[in-house]
Amino acid sequence: MDPDFMTLAASRIRIVLVGTQHPGNIGSAARAMKTMGLHRLLLVAPEKAPNAESFALAAGADDVLEAAETHPDLASALAGCHRVMGCTARSRRVALPELPPRVAAVELAAGAAAGEVALVFGRERTGLTNEELHLCHQAVHIPANPGYSSLNLAAAVQVLAYETRMALLEQVEQGMAEPRDPPASHEQLEGFYGQLAETLEAIDFHKGRAPDSAMRKLRRIFNRSALDERDVRLLRGVLADAQRMARLAAGSGGEDAST
Repeated sequence: MDPDFMTLAASRIRIVLVGTQHPGNIGSAARAMKTMGLHRLLLVAPEKAPNAESFALAAGADDVLEAAETHPDLASALAGCHRVMGCTARSRRVALPELPPRVAAVELAAGAAAGEVALVFGRERTGLTNEELHLCHQAVHIPANPGYSSLNLAAAVQVLAYETRMALLEQVEQGMAEPRDPPASHEQLEGFYGQLAETLEAIDFHKGRAPDSAMRKLRRIFNRSALDERDVRLLRGVLADAQRMARLAAGSGGEDAST
């Protein structure tokens, strides 16, 4: 095992717990993480901060709890990430590419070789909201027993943390090459999607139809492409020119801007 690679990769993997309702689950999740060599724990608007029960159930993973970051919303917790996966029950609410844990872990580990990545877990009772899922690039579904699929938060973290460690160990054996260009960060992708939405409006792409459906499909297409920083710069340059031409066309009353 290459300890330098394992340490670097682990430092780039964020385990994000959103709206956790029971402080004890935070401690149990910290324990699950530490057993698999992960230590980046981020809490998004927990109902209660970690307390004595959290530390008791952490069972020695006090360092993970003490270093945990608290954020007011998911977007701020994902700042700097280029790959985000949301752990969720199978759902048609938000159409995201859905991966089983082993495949998801391989992609997460590969992403950690290049930059910051995140694995997001929702509330114990209700999971992630549609808006929060929109911030994820892929969904992860644990295929539990359909007759009794009551998998608690810490157990879900343990499953994904184990698969991620196995994927990292496999990468150490195979060797990993750094990509030539850094992957696009979460903020860069969201900025691109925002400009894309504005451009589609400017060129009247939707023609009166609701824009949400088209944007969800376009997000899926670009998320599958694993864009790097150079890709995003090029695409935003194209969009900027399209916006400029749309403004020119509007200013000339719809006539050809080249005349």
